[in-house]
Amino acid sequence: MISRRGTLRLAALGTAAALVSKPSFATSKVRIGVLKFGTVSWALDTMKQHKFDTANGIDLEIVDFAGEDATNVAMLAGAIDSIVSDWLWVSRQRSEGVDLTLVPYSTAVGAIMVKEGAPIRTIIDLKGKKIGVAGGPLDKSWLLIQALARRDHGLDLPATSDIVFGAPPLISEKAMQGELDAVLNFWHFCARLEANGFRRLIGADDAAKALGASGAVSALGYVFHDKWANENPAAVRGFIKASAQSKDLLARSDDEWLRLAPIIRAQGKELAKLRDRFREGIPRRPVAEDAADAGKLYRVLAEIGGEKLVGRAPEMAPGTFWQELPQ
Repeated sequence: MISRRGTLRLAALGTAAALVSKPSFATSKVRIGVLKFGTVSWALDTMKQHKFDTANGIDLEIVDFAGEDATNVAMLAGAIDSIVSDWLWVSRQRSEGVDLTLVPYSTAVGAIMVKEGAPIRTIIDLKGKKIGVAGGPLDKSWLLIQALARRDHGLDLPATSDIVFGAPPLISEKAMQGELDAVLNFWHFCARLEANGFRRLIGADDAAKALGASGAVSALGYVFHDKWANENPAAVRGFIKASAQSKDLLARSDDEWLRLAPIIRAQGKELAKLRDRFREGIPRRPVAEDAADAGKLYRVLAEIGGEKLVGRAPEMAPGTFWQELPQ
């Protein structure tokens, strides 16, 4: 039989165990929708692996989707709390009355890639060449490079070159096989090409700066509803802090990239190039500066992409970039 003293002792131990097993603060569930094999998954895996989410008071739930359209639909329907998308899409939604906003995630963008030994040295040399473009005719990077070619060289690339649109993996494959003279692809496909005998001719970031941006502009951001942010301020700030800690680890730890190698599906030189380009794409400047430059580029893109790209709004919608970041 257990004595009264023994009973009290067991009760005390049970209470202590309960206190240890439970966090000292309440956690908020944050549901983020991502492409199953997208690059955003790398940073989110790091966040979960090192428990940066729970350390900042959130319980991150990663919801995988097969395509970008599916993530957008889920976001607009309120089935998830956040996705990663670009400021053009967010601005268009805001101009149509949807209260979306974004926090910068990455400045990494695509580039025109050519084989190392190709005679193509400048943007003028693309005239008459067969160019593969990922993302479609309204891809932001493609429009920026077109705008620069027109302004500085009087060159209308769609009119003077053979443009082939296709999915990113197919564009890269055709480039490797020598079926295309140059390709414009998403940043991580470009990084893999760099590791396999290709060089950057001109990046969309180069075009953006030439067209008026004062620094690297975030191409993508974490998108959420204003209403959700206002109702869950601790969750938003916790997620932003956890994201920053994840990127900080990826910026300084090569070992973390080796851990991620099976997820990234790369090794050696290719993994190193992806690591370096990811690090270059980590936003480093105040959100207000990012937003101001995005506004400048919006006007360039609206002129060349027209209503099909931006809708009827001639300017980037106020509030596209969320300004209430924690210090």
